[in-house]
Amino acid sequence: MTNIIEDILIPLVAIAAAELGDKTQISILLLSSKTKKHLQLLLGVMLAFLIVDGIAIAAGSWITTVIPTNVLKIVSGAVFIIFGIFMLINKRGGEESKTYDKSSFISAFSLIFLTEWGDKTQIAAALFATKFNALMVFVGTILALTILSVIAVYFGKFISERIDKKLITKVAGTVFIIMGLSFFIL
Repeated sequence: MTNIIEDILIPLVAIAAAELGDKTQISILLLSSKTKKHLQLLLGVMLAFLIVDGIAIAAGSWITTVIPTNVLKIVSGAVFIIFGIFMLINKRGGEESKTYDKSSFISAFSLIFLTEWGDKTQIAAALFATKFNALMVFVGTILALTILSVIAVYFGKFISERIDKKLITKVAGTVFIIMGLSFFIL
């Protein structure tokens, strides 16, 4: 029993600490400020995490040996920049975007799925799986990501109810572009 708790708790705490304030959580917060379909957004995020981290845990850190990290960073940066530009050029500005609102699941899934490959927490989860029970590492990892994602979704909802939607759109688009550019610089 002690090993099971340790196998869940160590990845849970480490992944939660690494993800807190990470680009992923900021992205989820920003996306949640742009929709009223928060459950769909959360489900898209969690499905992407289940796939990306599940594969990492099952295959160790295999993905970074097949696809070079610099290619993963370029793809991730491009996705962030595209999301940011889309937000800034969207004609609806601060109004609720019906197109985005209808596809919040797909937007959230796409963003997380395309940008999390080779991320530090994905690699950490893969490495934990080499030392601890892989199934328990998966449980701890997904639990950490779920808790932080729920917090980000509801914080984004809180912000969107109190701040002008046009300002949120401009800030969100700009932040996405800056995060995307950071992949090319850092």
